[in-house]
Amino acid sequence: MATVGRPGAPSAYHCGIDAAMDVIGGKWKVLILWALDESPRRFGELRRMLPGVTEKVLTSQLRELETNGIVSREVYDEIPPRVEYALTERGVALATALQPLGLWGREHVLGKTPRRATPS
Repeated sequence: MATVGRPGAPSAYHCGIDAAMDVIGGKWKVLILWALDESPRRFGELRRMLPGVTEKVLTSQLRELETNGIVSREVYDEIPPRVEYALTERGVALATALQPLGLWGREHVLGKTPRRATPS
């Protein structure tokens, strides 16, 4: 089995899932992706949408997602300064890839029937 080095890590990726989990690992990253999948958000909005996350942790997770090219950070030249976070094209692709996992969780863990498109 071929391995590819992890950026800044001593071990190597063994498969695509391993590499993806390195990008989305952590308690808050997937929830940040969920929040940003709807629309760009300001830091305060994200914090309100994710009860329990500390400012320090949210900042750290956003920086990691930005470093991995998943989230973009745009600073507007206004007073007071306004900063918005949004999914990049790569982030949208990741959020799309996570949708089946969300459906699985809804059905098998939460016990809810998956939403189905109604026929026209």
